[in-house]
Amino acid sequence: MPADLNQGLIDFLKASPTPFHATASLAQRLEAAGYQRLDEREAWQPEAGGRYYVTRNDSSLIAMRLGKRPALEGGLRLVGAHTDSPCLRVKPNPELQRHGFLQLGVEVYGGALLAPWFDRDLSLAGRVTFRESGKVQSQLIDFQQPIAVIPNLAIHLNREANQGWPINAQNELPPILAQVPGQEPYDFRALLAEQLTREHGFNADAVLDYELSFYDTQDAALVGLTGDFIAGARLDNLLSCYAGLQALLAAEGDESCVLVCTDHEEVGSCSACGADGPFLEQVLRRLLPEGEAGFTRIIQKSLLVSADNAHGVHPNYADKHDGNHGPKLNAGPVIKINNNQRYATNSETAGFFRHLCLENEVPVQSFVVRSDMGCGSTIGPITASQLGVRTVDIGLPTFAMHSIRELAGSQDLAHLVKVLTAFFASHDLP
Repeated sequence: MPADLNQGLIDFLKASPTPFHATASLAQRLEAAGYQRLDEREAWQPEAGGRYYVTRNDSSLIAMRLGKRPALEGGLRLVGAHTDSPCLRVKPNPELQRHGFLQLGVEVYGGALLAPWFDRDLSLAGRVTFRESGKVQSQLIDFQQPIAVIPNLAIHLNREANQGWPINAQNELPPILAQVPGQEPYDFRALLAEQLTREHGFNADAVLDYELSFYDTQDAALVGLTGDFIAGARLDNLLSCYAGLQALLAAEGDESCVLVCTDHEEVGSCSACGADGPFLEQVLRRLLPEGEAGFTRIIQKSLLVSADNAHGVHPNYADKHDGNHGPKLNAGPVIKINNNQRYATNSETAGFFRHLCLENEVPVQSFVVRSDMGCGSTIGPITASQLGVRTVDIGLPTFAMHSIRELAGSQDLAHLVKVLTAFFASHDLP
């Protein structure tokens, strides 16, 4: 079971280099399981027992299984995660030709660890909007092959490198794509038009715009003498998206279940398709047409599990954790608590999740940040404040969060899927 899940996650990560591709991957798996795609621009006629999903901006997705038990009676079981990860995004006019090299200007998306981006084999993927025969349309592209690199400066030219140095994102991060003779201007959009033809057979009259991200071409893998770890890009937070999907597809019962995977968490979630926008509430109101009072009653009977990676206690930096709250890899999901509401967990929601873990023989841990350190946040408090839904923030322990390659425990995915599956099937909520 863990081996199958881990290989499934590795495949999912490879197919999902950007939030657009992650959403497409989720949609493909949902359709294969019989979920029906709904268009927000069309009328909906949801039925009890129906299985539906909706996307917005091609980068956020909500899937819902309407239970035979009315939501007005049993509430909703929601699992939330996010599709985006810190990365390098290509600027609108990116072409740089310096000293015979073609480079692309990039903007840092989210709170990325920048040093690990150097000396990596990088490719490029995302969404391109173009015109063909007078029609404007968009398409996902993925170069897949290594087409760029950001070489480090040799130690001989930077003797202080191992003492740490500030990385200037404007000057030091533009990846090198090629050597170019002369000074004739290079047309990056022409390269994108060629990729549209190669990958999809389009003959674009013009590439109008794009949202493209560089990514590491090294596949995720099991590592360690006995395969204790899984290493890969975008574990934060595609790991939780994948676990939520597997739980939704595996869950049985008569309850109404929702999987929410939204974009832009790494930059605050404030967008039309982010957790701090109207997407979730608008979809739920259309799928649950119970009127204002009925909708409020449903939400107050519901519970959200906000699943986002937690900081595992690193053996080289153990002092970065509170001594009593250092989550270990392969020791189960972590309940995240912050009394300043950076996490939305309270004693009731934490107690219920802990009960689920105990009932299903899943190990469970707790995380509280050191009192002298700041605390990150998740979609949990944002969604709770938007909907008024009770929430517990949880996640799997991870090392190197926001690096180009992160590390998690190879046993933990199975733990998370097991407890989320039980959550989706649970008859009684607190």
